[in-house]
Parts: sequence; C-alpha cells; structure tokens
Amino acid sequence: MNIIDELTWRGAINQMSDEEELRKKVEEKSIGVYCGVDPTGDSLHIGHLIPFMMLKRFQMAGHRAHIIIGGGTGSIGDPSGRNSERVLQTMEQVHHNEEALTSQMKHLFGKDNITIVNNYDWLSKIDLLSFLRDYGKLFSINTMLNKEVVSSRLESGISFTEFTYQILQSIDFHHLLKEKDVELQIGGADQWGNITAGIDMIHKIEGSDTEAFALTIPLMLKADGTKFGKTAGGAVWLDPEKTTPYEFYQFWLNQDDRDVVKYLKYFTFLTKEEIDELAKKVAAEPEKREAQRRLAEEVTAFVHGKDAVIQAEHISKALFSGDVKMLTATEIKQGFKKMPTVEIANESMNIVDWLVSTQIEKSKRQAREDVTNGAIYINGDRIKDLDYIINPAESFEGKFVIARRGKKKYFLAKVK
Repeated sequence: MNIIDELTWRGAINQMSDEEELRKKVEEKSIGVYCGVDPTGDSLHIGHLIPFMMLKRFQMAGHRAHIIIGGGTGSIGDPSGRNSERVLQTMEQVHHNEEALTSQMKHLFGKDNITIVNNYDWLSKIDLLSFLRDYGKLFSINTMLNKEVVSSRLESGISFTEFTYQILQSIDFHHLLKEKDVELQIGGADQWGNITAGIDMIHKIEGSDTEAFALTIPLMLKADGTKFGKTAGGAVWLDPEKTTPYEFYQFWLNQDDRDVVKYLKYFTFLTKEEIDELAKKVAAEPEKREAQRRLAEEVTAFVHGKDAVIQAEHISKALFSGDVKMLTATEIKQGFKKMPTVEIANESMNIVDWLVSTQIEKSKRQAREDVTNGAIYINGDRIKDLDYIINPAESFEGKFVIARRGKKKYFLAKVK
C-alpha cells in the first residue's frame, strides 16, 4: 500500500499539497520527511505524538525521517493554538528540554533512517541585518496576517517576536531541503500556514519548479467533542516520571468504544486486517474491551517497552483481584500513585490504633467495628483480629503498607 493511501485509510491526513506529485514521489524513491517540536517542556505528551506517529510510518516505509528539536524557534515561541504570548524560558531551561526531548525521540525512532537536528545550530548564526535582507524581503505582511496562526491572534494581540515565527520555520524547511534533501514537512492542522509559507519561500529562493510538499494531520477530538490527550489530572506524558507506564496503559485501556478504532489506526502499527477484526469485536462484544486492551498494549509497548506492558497488566490484575501481595515496591509506587496516601513511622502498632492514626478510620469504635466485620484488609489479607499488629518492616521492602476498607477503597501508607 502506498504510504499516502495508508495515511488516508488511517484518517491521518487533513491537508496535503500537490497530492498527485507527492504520491508519485513516494512510490519512486525514498524521500526526506521532517517534523519538528519546540522544547517548551522536558517531555512530549500524547498530543505531540500524533504527527510523529505519521513520521514513524514514513520511516518504516523506507523513507528518511528527520526531526527538528527547535532550540532556536523554541526560544521565541510559536503563536499557534494560544490566545496570549508565551512566557519566554531561559536558554538554560531550553537546552535542558532539548536534551530530554532528543532522548525521547531516540527511544521512539531508533537508529535507522532517522536524523535528529537542532535548529539553534543554524538560526543562531543569522545576524539581524541578514535576516531582514535575505528573508524578511521574501515575506508579505498582508500574506502573513492572513495565516490562521496569526489572524487568530490579532484581536488578543501578538508580538513581533511571535509574528516572525513562520519566517524561522520557513528557514528550517529551506535549510533541510538544501542540506539533507528533505522535501516533505509534516505537522498538526494548525501548522498548515507555517509549512506553506516555507514552500513559498523555497520557490522564491530556489525556483518555482523546486519540489517541496506539505502534509498536516487533523485536529483530534474525542467522540464527545472534547480535546484528545487530556485527563482530569492534566496531560498524559511520555516521561514515565510524569505519567507512570501503568497510568499510561490505563489511559488507553479506558477509551470510549466510539473512539477506540480511530485510535488503533492512529497510534498502532497493526494492519488493516487486524484493526478491521478488532472493529468487529467492538460492535459485537463491546463488554470484552478487546480493542481497548490491544490499543493499551501496543501504544505502551511502543513508548515504554514490552516489559512495561507486562508490569502494567500485573498491577491491573492485582488491584482488580485484591491480591496486592504479588506486587513489588516499584509496582506499588506506580499503581497507587493517585490513591489516598499517608506517611507513617517505621514502628509496629495495633491495627485499631494504626487505622485511627492514619485517619483511615475516624474513631476507634468504627475501626473495631470494621475489623470485626471483616471490612479491613492489610497488604491483601483480611484482618479480623483486634489484636493484630502492623509491622511496616514486614512488607514491600519496608517501604509501604497497603490498607483496604471494603471492596475498593484503597489507602497507601508510605514509611518515612
């Protein structure tokens, strides 16, 4: 299947310049393709992942993938998708973020057919007068004002700094075309104006017959109309310290039946036949959630590795069954990250006193009643003995005690 046909089937194309010529190009030879990200933070989130999944598909189809980590553009701020000016970061913070994002990209893309560059390397060498003479003259203010990324900001206001962003992005495209033979730029739907501005500049400098192409990805919305990638707790990050692999797995596992097939097309490398089969199961047996489970497995393995999938499934099984004894201290740290948590001293204590001191129970009377009735579990074991002694050193490497009241109310006690 032609890569353009595959992306079309996956619903991954919003706009594309010169489709007929690009389609022919990717069939004839390996072409250079690039996608960029600015180091506004020290981790990608899953919203960032969408265009890079498309870049990964080009890489897997034998094309030469290029990633720009925008150390230069990131230092001034992209106006798209915002109603106000970005707060400029220190260059020290920008460089820290560059290193973190580069590490994530290397993990996702491996070593074959991939080049990672930083646009600070060439943008920082352009002096002001050269910028105005060599590039500023090529851009019409009228045209720039009509670009959606700028026009959407005119009412709230936009600085000259962010206004010039599309010129810098155009310079990036031209630089990669000349230095790396990159002919196609991929971006989100909001990047169409910036990418086509680059194509226009390339034609003015190199000639109108120079081949340069644009491809953008649709804005992704959930079936309920809300923006994809956000949860009640905020963004879903690729950094395991920000979003644990277990949380990451659970995010995908909990997707709506109405969205899961779309996400399988976007975020996995399963074949059309495999996804069509899973789509049938969603329609016939939605309660089994096989499509969601496969989605969670595939995306978690891609981002965090297969061992992370095994660990996430292990944590899920333990929490569902209540058999938390099977968990390691590391797994507890992941699975109980958002559970009610208290700190305790590393000392033994009677269960009734312990339940009250941790505020799991409001009174000794209630604690005694719940213990007697079998409603209290410590580290997965039901405790009905009012004389039971809790010793934190005896469980989970002496780091945690897990209490449960009733069927599902878990509490995590962390040893100080």
